[in-house]
Amino acid sequence: MDRAYDTFHEVLVNLFNDIMDIEAKAIITPEFKDITNNDMHVIEAIGVDEPRNMSSVAKTLSVTVGTLTIAVNALVKKGYVIRVRSNEDRRVVLISLSEKGEKAYYHHKEFHEKMIHALLDGLSENETDTLVRALSNLREFFHS
Repeated sequence: MDRAYDTFHEVLVNLFNDIMDIEAKAIITPEFKDITNNDMHVIEAIGVDEPRNMSSVAKTLSVTVGTLTIAVNALVKKGYVIRVRSNEDRRVVLISLSEKGEKAYYHHKEFHEKMIHALLDGLSENETDTLVRALSNLREFFHS
């Protein structure tokens, strides 16, 4: 059991840092050199569907609206995000991605798809189910 524990400890501790580092290198290309990895996650949370209000995006990211406002201000200035007032309630600010923001969104999504394919490549359906269960358990631990 100690050997398995040591292996899992090493993998989990290093995996998070590796993913963040590799993701930053993979997605912050010359085309997207003016944004950070965190900006890319804000873009991902805004998404390409209907415009979203600031509160819902902040909730998705588990940040305050004030923190999101700072990030969105920078992304608006750089041309990735569009901010408009709701027609139904002028107090509500809706945000959506510009064409440039959508390009960044799909670039980031492609990285995640490649990462998931690399993770699942060669696994049987049983192994995939076990991996999903194990990662779900880990996620529950983080949220508790």
